[in-house]
Amino acid sequence: MSDRRSLPVPAGLAGERVDAGLARLLGVSRTRAAELAAAGRVTVDGQAVGKSERLRADAWLEVELPEPEVAVRPPQAVPGLRIVHEDDDIVVVDKPAGVAAHASPGWDGPTVADGLRAAGVSVADAGAAERQGIVHRLDVGTSGLMVVAKTTPAYTDLKRQFRDREVGKTYHALVQGHPDPLRGTIDAPIARLRGADHRFGVVAGGRESVTHYDTLEAFRYATLLTIALETGRTHQIRVHMAATRHPCVGDLTYGADPVLAQRLGIGRQWLHAMELDFRHPRTGDRVTVGSDYPADLAEGLRRLAD
Repeated sequence: MSDRRSLPVPAGLAGERVDAGLARLLGVSRTRAAELAAAGRVTVDGQAVGKSERLRADAWLEVELPEPEVAVRPPQAVPGLRIVHEDDDIVVVDKPAGVAAHASPGWDGPTVADGLRAAGVSVADAGAAERQGIVHRLDVGTSGLMVVAKTTPAYTDLKRQFRDREVGKTYHALVQGHPDPLRGTIDAPIARLRGADHRFGVVAGGRESVTHYDTLEAFRYATLLTIALETGRTHQIRVHMAATRHPCVGDLTYGADPVLAQRLGIGRQWLHAMELDFRHPRTGDRVTVGSDYPADLAEGLRRLAD
């Protein structure tokens, strides 16, 4: 069984990539839209199109949406996933590195969503099927705090708070070199890099992205920063720091020095979500939750200071 959608391309989507346009039009993830195009389920004026082709205003768009598959994999417990706050509406977890927020194509490793289900925590039946209850994400290689909604009203309110930039998100990042000035704001648009599905960059015409940073401690080869995000783009901190030529230590995807990473024993980007501050979706009270450095990041700092 499948659901076929047929409609003219709205003028507002003219010039958009097929995957980006479908994501906006149908409310699916961009990854899901790209999968549909790759499977030949998207046609424009009767011709199958790829994910990177551009939409034309008033062209006739047809999309075949297969019935969602029922997940057969039982929830897997996630070692190191720690619940730091839970009530009837929300749960805040401290996510270890190597864990995705939710299931996605090409990822068969542990997820926060699975870990919570395995722990007997019910999350909201809201949002896309693969990410129910997940209102924001951390990269697989980034550790730290995430809030997950347990009810649909909580999901709706938290999504709005993140969209309206009402959530305080504080990270610590160990970056190569010494940023100049010692504190500042990086205001540079971010978009997916052409031909690099998993990498982003500062691109003219990208989505607005604003990062505030301040120096906590300067070492010989690197600097520990505290970072506050106004926006929450994919890889935002990693991209902005790399664009200033101060990539996160260990972030080989964005140009970090592998020799320094090896010397410090860092096998992923040195980046940790330290604090979340938001309004409770039911009571309206402020909720502030903090986290400590995981062992690998703490050891890297120790070696750097020696």
